[in-house]
Amino acid sequence: MAFQREKHPMPVLEPSVRVHSFNEVALGYTEEIAIAEAQRCLNCKDRPCVDGCPVNISIPDFISEIKKGDFEGAYKVISESSSLPAVCGRVCPQETQCESRCTLGIKFEPVGIGRLERFAADYHNKNFVGEPQTPSPNGHKVAVVGSGPSGLTCAGDLAKKGYKVTVFEALHTAGGVLVYGIPEFRLPKSIVQKEVETLKKYGVDVQTNVVIGKTLTVDELFKEGYEAVFMGSGAGLPRFMGIPGESLKGVYSANEFLTRANLMYAYKSGSHTPVMRAKKVAVVGGGNVAMDAARTALRLGAEKVYIVYRRSMEELPARREEVEHAEEEGIEFKVLCNPVEILGYVNPDDRRDPRNGFVTGIKVVKCELGEPDEKGRRRPVEIKGSEYTIDVDCVIMAIGTSPNPLIKNTTEGLQVNNHGGIIAEEKTGKTSKAGVYAGGDAVTGAATVILAMGAGKSAAAAIDEYISGKAQKI
Repeated sequence: MAFQREKHPMPVLEPSVRVHSFNEVALGYTEEIAIAEAQRCLNCKDRPCVDGCPVNISIPDFISEIKKGDFEGAYKVISESSSLPAVCGRVCPQETQCESRCTLGIKFEPVGIGRLERFAADYHNKNFVGEPQTPSPNGHKVAVVGSGPSGLTCAGDLAKKGYKVTVFEALHTAGGVLVYGIPEFRLPKSIVQKEVETLKKYGVDVQTNVVIGKTLTVDELFKEGYEAVFMGSGAGLPRFMGIPGESLKGVYSANEFLTRANLMYAYKSGSHTPVMRAKKVAVVGGGNVAMDAARTALRLGAEKVYIVYRRSMEELPARREEVEHAEEEGIEFKVLCNPVEILGYVNPDDRRDPRNGFVTGIKVVKCELGEPDEKGRRRPVEIKGSEYTIDVDCVIMAIGTSPNPLIKNTTEGLQVNNHGGIIAEEKTGKTSKAGVYAGGDAVTGAATVILAMGAGKSAAAAIDEYISGKAQKI
């Protein structure tokens, strides 16, 4: 058999079919394709791919199990390091992490590590019957605030060490950004629920509708006997540009738009959740959230969707796969364009005109790339006199989020930075308040799922060391 230079393609729904439904776009590898892809792995001795994984999955080992056809064995290897393998296999940016370190990628395409991880996790979820082995309780209690990727990872790692872990979630469903932010067509909610149920089998208690900072405070958690608290509360406070017209009807933050569509089931037929089903939509931003919002708007019935981004296609921060899917689905990219005003309908003769206050367009100015900024990206420079208007009836702002200020405002001794993020040590998640650790978007601002998981994993190890150290002194 000839050597496969490129990774085996992921089977996907045809664009003409998928734009009319919220069914998952990527269909997953078959057993035959998974084995063939696994055989491309060189099984390098120095294992550079592992260094590129924020949770240090033993990648060559799980791929070796797939080569042998032991798919459950592959899952066991992955689950030693990751509490959310089916999630990571779908949304982790492997192309800039583990796959970017793959030795095979020097001359050919790297091994499809993410696709193989998803395959192993899906195989387990479909075929495994039984209960996981739970460790003996060690008599210690830890509270986790937030059930997103960092919180669930921290909870899972501690539960496997025998801790009694309680996860407090402000919303009515566990999963955090995995359920309110990422659309069904990219990450089915049943997958997230399955991962949460697995953690519950390890003894993790998940309490929903509990707003830490309002229902309970961090200090009250300590009074209830929790010896440490992990803050994985995410970054749910949306940002806007501060341009004229942002208060018009039909302007959403991506956070609100996706929450209505995903968590509140606006995407389902017959749903009573109010969400605008616009005909022409402009999404401002170039990250994964922008792609999710644009593709969701398309599936909700939009006839035309634009991505408005102030840099070029090469600088788009979104995953290349998501950009390609968006292009295949007919989304138009207006790059090197920066919004300066959102326009709306005004009828001064009739204040009761139902059209009053609704979006009619977005005014943008063309840009060119100048010198690099502090992050190394070329700074967009506006071209004077190049303004023009794009006719739309809905604008979705996907330019980032900040941590919710509620927790920092109700927790004495917890230091935060200028953006409202909790200040925590990078390697341990330790904060300025004794016994409190933090990680994920609550610290960094909006970032990737896998980086949040890595922070949760590091914090779990630090919490274990902290509590063990205290116990030895008693």
